[in-house]
Amino acid sequence: MKRLVVVGAGITGLAAAHRAQCLLGLPSSGDGGQTGDAFEVVLLEREERLGGKILTEREGDFLLEGAADSFLTRKPAAFALCEELGMADRLVGQLPQPIRSFVRHRRELYPLPEGFSGMVPTNLEALVSGSLLSPAAKHRVMMEPAIPPGGPAGDESIAHFMARRFGPEVFDLLVEPLLAGVYAGDASSLSLMATFPRLREMERRSGSLLRGLAAEGAAAPALHPPFVTLPEGMGGLVEALGKALTGVRVLTRREARAVREGAGGGYRIEMEDGTSMAADALVLAIPAAVAAPLLIGFDGELAKLLATIPFASVAIIHLGFRRADFGRLLEGYGYLIPQVEGSDLLACTFTSSKWAGRAPEDAVLLRLYAGRFGGESVTARTDRALLALARSELAETLKVKAEPILSRIYRWERALPQYTLGHLDRLAAIDERLLAHPGLHLAGASYRGVGIPDCIESGFNAANAAVSSLSGGGT
Repeated sequence: MKRLVVVGAGITGLAAAHRAQCLLGLPSSGDGGQTGDAFEVVLLEREERLGGKILTEREGDFLLEGAADSFLTRKPAAFALCEELGMADRLVGQLPQPIRSFVRHRRELYPLPEGFSGMVPTNLEALVSGSLLSPAAKHRVMMEPAIPPGGPAGDESIAHFMARRFGPEVFDLLVEPLLAGVYAGDASSLSLMATFPRLREMERRSGSLLRGLAAEGAAAPALHPPFVTLPEGMGGLVEALGKALTGVRVLTRREARAVREGAGGGYRIEMEDGTSMAADALVLAIPAAVAAPLLIGFDGELAKLLATIPFASVAIIHLGFRRADFGRLLEGYGYLIPQVEGSDLLACTFTSSKWAGRAPEDAVLLRLYAGRFGGESVTARTDRALLALARSELAETLKVKAEPILSRIYRWERALPQYTLGHLDRLAAIDERLLAHPGLHLAGASYRGVGIPDCIESGFNAANAAVSSLSGGGT
């Protein structure tokens, strides 16, 4: 019997195990993991629960998301997985709002102009008619088609590129906070080619981002809402995946300690409890920072390369209030906080205005997102300090000073990989090292995309390659 071991049962590892189960035609009778005579798939998870950073909890009638609260449908992998699981018809979009989101600038909230596509403003009328930007900044945007292509011959930071194309004010007040909501990163060090390579190609092809978008024409009507979730929260996807893994042996509270060469080829995974497991193919569906120490004794150079990928730590702060404590109805989905505002907070989501069923009818649920790469680690702060940070922000911006009826904090240490300048070179070097280790595959947010669809696609790709190697089709 040949064995595939997947280490890590976050969304990447779950997707990889599910894809491998399907490709290998493993039984789905719910018989506790009996996987036939030819192949076995084992999923190892160090925690008691599955899902990694997808964590949904209930507190009374409040529904709390520990991290991601939805996924993007423009990238197809997550929606396709939901279709495979028979749950696509249960996906729900955001509640309709007259204004979607705001930007906080000098303690005031300004509507985020409609029509940002891949960080590029596509609705110039909305941008120019808004009150967030100065007249000079609006004029600078309109001049973008006249700005010649430039920048370094190779890669450049997103900050440098976007400020070069649209000016510093558009970058500071619009692009940077949108970007921080994805990466919690420092745009002056994030690689354009690793995050938005399409923008560089558009500049080279059309000489202008605005001209490039115009040349592409109007986008096809979306088949689905841009962001979707499940009525029970994103944890519902994890639960469905866990139930679907009937042909996979799922072992929780089994932490991998090291990867070694197998006695007869393949790999041996040593566990913290002193046991070990052989694998003919191995998928490490864990962050690069976690994979690196596992591989030190196996391939020191590969471990060093993985360790060079930096990570940002973040904290998610939930606060629930009585609706009567708000002097006005909360419109929109929340607001972004640009780095130039000098806050450790990146955004505030009006959760109960964004999604149905997240709070009691007479209550409001807010979620604040803290942590910027390169700054002080917010995860080291006490609950009291983080709650004080959040409440001070709400008091100053939303004028809400009432005592919350609910508070919950989720800390994610080294949670978000940073695709800093040179990231693509690091990936190329990592791929080169992996050529020497047939059957070993890396997957997850650390490499080629941080969103849920990216992670699922990464898990699918790793499973495809691992099953191919098991079946004699190469690596």
